[in-house]
Amino acid sequence: MTKIERSTDYWVHNLLNEQKIKLDPERSSIKEIDKALSTATKKLTGDNYGKPEFVGVIKDYVIVIEDKKDISDHIHTVDNVIDINNKNIVQKYAVNGALHYGIHILKNTNYKKCFVFGISGSEKRHRITPLFINERLEYKQLNDIETFINISEKNIDEYYYREVLNEDTNEEKETEDILKEAKSLHEDLRNYGNLKEVDKPLIVSGILLALREAEYGGFKLSDLTGDSIRTDGEKIMDAITANLRRSNVSPQTKLDKLLNQFSIIKDSKKLNEINDNLGKTPLKYYAEQLNESIYQNIRFTSSAEDYLGRFYGEFMSYSGGDGQSLGIILTPKHITELFCKLVNLKPNDVVLDPCCGTAGFLIASMHYMLKQTDNEYEQKEIKKNRLHGIELQDYMFTIATTNMILRGDGKSNLINEDFLKLNPSKLQVEKQANIGMMNPPYSQGSKENSDLYEINFIEHLLDSLICGGKGIVIVPQSTMVGNTKIEKEIKSNILKKHTLEGVITCNPNTFYGVGTNPVIAIFTTGEPHPKDKVCKFIDFRDDGYEVRPHIGLIETDSAKDKQQYLLDVWNNRIDAPTKFCVQSTINENDEWLHSYYYFNDEIPTIEEFDKTISDYLTFEFSMIMQDNEYLLNDNIDNNQEDKYNE
Repeated sequence: MTKIERSTDYWVHNLLNEQKIKLDPERSSIKEIDKALSTATKKLTGDNYGKPEFVGVIKDYVIVIEDKKDISDHIHTVDNVIDINNKNIVQKYAVNGALHYGIHILKNTNYKKCFVFGISGSEKRHRITPLFINERLEYKQLNDIETFINISEKNIDEYYYREVLNEDTNEEKETEDILKEAKSLHEDLRNYGNLKEVDKPLIVSGILLALREAEYGGFKLSDLTGDSIRTDGEKIMDAITANLRRSNVSPQTKLDKLLNQFSIIKDSKKLNEINDNLGKTPLKYYAEQLNESIYQNIRFTSSAEDYLGRFYGEFMSYSGGDGQSLGIILTPKHITELFCKLVNLKPNDVVLDPCCGTAGFLIASMHYMLKQTDNEYEQKEIKKNRLHGIELQDYMFTIATTNMILRGDGKSNLINEDFLKLNPSKLQVEKQANIGMMNPPYSQGSKENSDLYEINFIEHLLDSLICGGKGIVIVPQSTMVGNTKIEKEIKSNILKKHTLEGVITCNPNTFYGVGTNPVIAIFTTGEPHPKDKVCKFIDFRDDGYEVRPHIGLIETDSAKDKQQYLLDVWNNRIDAPTKFCVQSTINENDEWLHSYYYFNDEIPTIEEFDKTISDYLTFEFSMIMQDNEYLLNDNIDNNQEDKYNE
C-alpha cells in the first residue's frame, strides 16, 4: 500500500470516528463475518482472504467500506450494471470491490441487510457512493454522500426506511399531519367564527393556554356548555388568566396586554353561540380539535417544532395576508436548529432574539440546551433566565409568549417593544446575552427610512450582546452586498466594532413561496475585525431540502449528511473545495457572498478534458462544413477578412 493510499484510509477513518462508528480494518472481530471474508478474495478464486478497508455491524446492518486513491478508480458499470464478475474490475474499482464483499458476506452469514460504500479520492476531492444489499443479494445504488452521519446508530434505521424502502419518516408524517390540521382548522375558523386573519392564531393560542390550565383542575372541556349567562368564552378567558398568572407573567401591564389580545374569545357573539351544524359553540369545537391535534404534541413531546408558528404560517398563506407586508417571514425548524449548531450553543449561554416572531429560535435554543444537561437546577435556569425575546407586533408577541409558556419556560422573558428604539448598551447590561439569533423584517428599509435596512438590525443586535459573544442572522443576500451608501457605511461601522466570521448562502427555497434568497451571517461581538482575518464564504444552496407539492419544503435523505458536511467545514474539521467554501480576507466594499470570492481551482478530470476537446472538434468540423474554415486560421487574407466583415 502506498503512502497516498494510506492517507485515504486515514481520512475515511476520521470520518467514521467523527460519528463514533467503530469498524474493523481489513479483518472482522465478528467470527461469522471473518469466516466469510476468509474466502472473499477479490481475485474471485474463493481460496483466500478478502480484506476490505473497513467492516463491521451497526445494529443489524453489515457495513463494508472499500476505498481507492484515485477518483478515476471509483466505479465501473456494464450497461448500467456494476460488474463484480471480472476480477480485474473488482480489484481496480472501489464500488465494485465493496459490492463484491457485501454480497459475499450476506451469502455466507445469517445477516440480511448490508450497506457498502465505495470511496475514491482525497478529503478535498472525492466520491462516496453507498449501496444497499438485501437478503436476496439484490443491490440498490443510493445517492452519493459526504459523511457517515446517516449510518450512525441513531440514524441508520431512518436512513434505511427513508432511502431504501422510500417510506416517510415520523417527522415527515408529523409535518404533513400538522399542515392538514392547520388547513382544516383554518376552514373551521372561517366557517364557524367569521374571524379576521390576525385573530385566528390568537384564538388557537388562547385555547391552548386554557387546555394547559386543565392540567391543574381549573378548566374542563365539559364545562363548555354554551351557557348564555356565563359563556364558553368567559370560562376560557378565566382559564387563560389563571394560567398566565400561574406562569408568573409580570408586570401587570404585560399581563393586561396579553389578556386584551385574547379578549375576542369572550367578546365574539358568534364564537359563543351554539352552532346548529356543530351542536355546540365554535369555541368548544375548536378546543376539542386542538386538544386532539396539537396540544399533546406541544406539551408532552420533546420537539423543537414551532407548532404555533407553523399554524400561523398556514393561516396567513390561505388568507393571502402572510405577513409579508410587515416583512414577517417565519423561520423553518431546520434553520433554527442549524443556528444552534453553528454557534455551538451551550447550556450556560444566554440567548437573545430581538425579532422573535412566534419564538422559533427561542424554542429551538431551549430544546438544544436542555438536551445537553440532566442537572435540574441548570434546566430551570435555562427556562427562567437564559432565553430572551423582543417582538414589536402585539399579536405576534402574544403568540410567542403562549408558545414559550406551553414549553414550560418558567416565566416568559419576552417584551413587546420596538427593538430598534431600545438602547443596545442597556440591553447588553440587562440581558447579559452572549448569543444573538435573528430573522429581522425583510425589505422594509429605504433611503427615506434607512433604520429598517436589515444591516441596521444586524448592527443593533451585535451592539446588544456582550463582548466575545456570537451573533447569527438570516437575511436576504442583498444585505451582504450593501446596495446603498448608507448600507455600506453600516457595514464599515460593523467591522470597526465586531468580527465577521463568515456567510453561508442558503437554499433559495428556504422561505418557500416568499421569493427571498437568504444567507446566514455569523459574527463575533465586541472585537474589531482584523484586516488579515480570513472569513469563510460557503455555498450551501444544495442543503438536502426540496419542495414537495401541497406540503412545502421537506427534508430528503441527504439533508443530515449535507448539514454535517457544512458543520465539518465550518468548524475546520475538513478541507473543502472552493466551489463549496472560499476563505478570504474582506473589506466593507466587498460583497460578503460566496459568489463574489469564488474561483475554480480544481484541475479538470480526464473526462472533462476529453469533453472539451470533443466539443472543440465538433465546432471545428461545423465551421469547415459551413465554408467558414478561415475563421480557424491565424492568417486571414484580405478577401477572407472582407467576407468576415460582411
